[in-house]
Amino acid sequence: MGGIVHSFADCFADEIGIDFPSMAPAVDRIRRSFLADERAAALSATIQLSPREAREGTRVPLSVPVPCTCGACGGRGESWTEPCSRCQGSGAELRRHELQVLVPAGVLDGTRLQFTLAPLHDPPTRIELRVLVA
Repeated sequence: MGGIVHSFADCFADEIGIDFPSMAPAVDRIRRSFLADERAAALSATIQLSPREAREGTRVPLSVPVPCTCGACGGRGESWTEPCSRCQGSGAELRRHELQVLVPAGVLDGTRLQFTLAPLHDPPTRIELRVLVA
């Protein structure tokens, strides 16, 4: 029987090679969020209250830049073979998170309010607000 003998490699010579994006940036972000240092620097801001607001308490609107997974690349940091143009290959971006901070009645000038903002699916962000009564 005469015929052409093909090697195993020849059988797949016409297959198209698809290079899927690397998951390394996403895995690194997950690792960093689980092993985050609790002593990491907090975002800080000063809020100014009138003496009446300090005495009676008030709500203060606050817009906080929160790190989150890049919506364009899903946290991979790349789009096939190119770095993601939206996050410049980091896999993360900053989004504004709008919230209302309840300042308790009787707050004094110089008081520091600390809390952690923990959006769903994103790493927590520590916030420190300094109260200025003027």
